[in-house]
Amino acid sequence: MPEVLRIRGYRLFFFSREGTEPHHIHVEQAERYAKFWLTPVALADSRGFRGPELRELHNFVEAHWMTSIVSWDEHFGQ
Repeated sequence: MPEVLRIRGYRLFFFSREGTEPHHIHVEQAERYAKFWLTPVALADSRGFRGPELRELHNFVEAHWMTSIVSWDEHFGQ
């Protein structure tokens, strides 16, 4: 599981076997989870986060969009 970033208690990562899917990032904190597509940034799935938290996460993902894309492409050789 390549970790892209840790910020304010959130862990942003992707799984090593997800290279066949479009660019995306998983966000995890304790037992809570969200998945965001990266192009464009959009919520794909979530469990446990409330609306205001999801908006904050969306902003984090947008702010670190390029880092996530570069990490994905480096890992999957794209």
